[in-house]
Amino acid sequence: MSATLHDLPRFGVIAAALQRTTEQLAHELANPGASAPDWNPFEWDVARAVSSMQGITVLLAHRLRWRGPDGWQDFLEAQRRLALQRDVRIASLIERLGAALRSAGIGAVGLKGTALRRLGLYRPGERPMADIDLLVRAEDSARATRALLSLDYLDAYVTQRHRVFEPPDARATASPGEHPDNPLKIELHETIGECLPVRRVDITDGLFPAEPGAGLHPYRDNAELLRHLLLHAASNMRAHALRQVQLHDIALLAPRLDAASWDKLLSTPEVRGGRWWMYPPLELALRYYPDRDAVPLADFARACPRVLRMAARHETLTRVSWSNLRIHAFPGIYWSRSPLDAMRYARQRFIPDRTAIAELDVKVAAQPALYQVPWYALGHGQRILRWMISRPPRVQTIVSLRGAIDEAGSRR
Repeated sequence: MSATLHDLPRFGVIAAALQRTTEQLAHELANPGASAPDWNPFEWDVARAVSSMQGITVLLAHRLRWRGPDGWQDFLEAQRRLALQRDVRIASLIERLGAALRSAGIGAVGLKGTALRRLGLYRPGERPMADIDLLVRAEDSARATRALLSLDYLDAYVTQRHRVFEPPDARATASPGEHPDNPLKIELHETIGECLPVRRVDITDGLFPAEPGAGLHPYRDNAELLRHLLLHAASNMRAHALRQVQLHDIALLAPRLDAASWDKLLSTPEVRGGRWWMYPPLELALRYYPDRDAVPLADFARACPRVLRMAARHETLTRVSWSNLRIHAFPGIYWSRSPLDAMRYARQRFIPDRTAIAELDVKVAAQPALYQVPWYALGHGQRILRWMISRPPRVQTIVSLRGAIDEAGSRR
């Protein structure tokens, strides 16, 4: 029988288990210990959910020096095997995408995971990819859409950030974590930017290589790739939606930058988003992966607003990731650069515009598992009230935890 909300321990027990397992596993990746953690059965269940939410299951399978309970070891091995199968699908789709773009005479940048694959920073299957992100110029968007449709993908829906394409046989997620049958989407971007929390930081200009021909290309250079990784991490930190694999990306790429590349990031003009937001994700990555020699962290700290800088130094992976169990009324409000920005952010949370509500509805509809917890069925006014007077648990976190418990139960 599937775990229900009432089957789970009380909020404080779940939150404590999330914090304990998240921090332990995070440090194991950078500095593997020799002894297995002393966790109770529920915490081992939570650890499975955490490793999936944080995108680190296969990394753990490759790096851990200790053996946990049989259920934990079986979970790691199953995920490693499934991730290798999925990796073959990802490689095939990337190859087909490149051919379709060349045939259409369009140049595109393969973003984030695609770019990291090209650099060979991960072993096959180690880095999860739920979708493939592409950046195209606005004038090429229509032709790029036709190219993706030629791959038998369907134009599924549009958000303010991107257009999403799905395979025609797309089903709901087959399994938590990596599974070859989980849908592999394509997201088409015309711009790259994030709101922190209300002012948009746009870094599109400069991501394309100097002379992009037709086909799939890397970023202009590693500094631009790191810029995008940092911005994506910053946005997710602000929303308490970070994944540890994002910090792992940063820690692997940062040593490849030379002094000129760091100077390029530090000298970013305000028209390209400035550098004020780069310190928090860098600081957090280097705290969990403490190889600071190559990173001029103090220079980035000086460019960061004081309130944000002080908050960043006290954040943990648990607090800024999906391991944070509580739905907060104003997550990351300290990213606001002025009192007026903070007021605008609070207003958006209390009174979201129609576009924001419509986008939320689309995202939830695309993930039917989220309806297991009756949060999104509530009206916005009811959700606001619960923010203020109680500790509502995050839907995605509870669903991930349920999945881990159900999977563990099926093995017992």
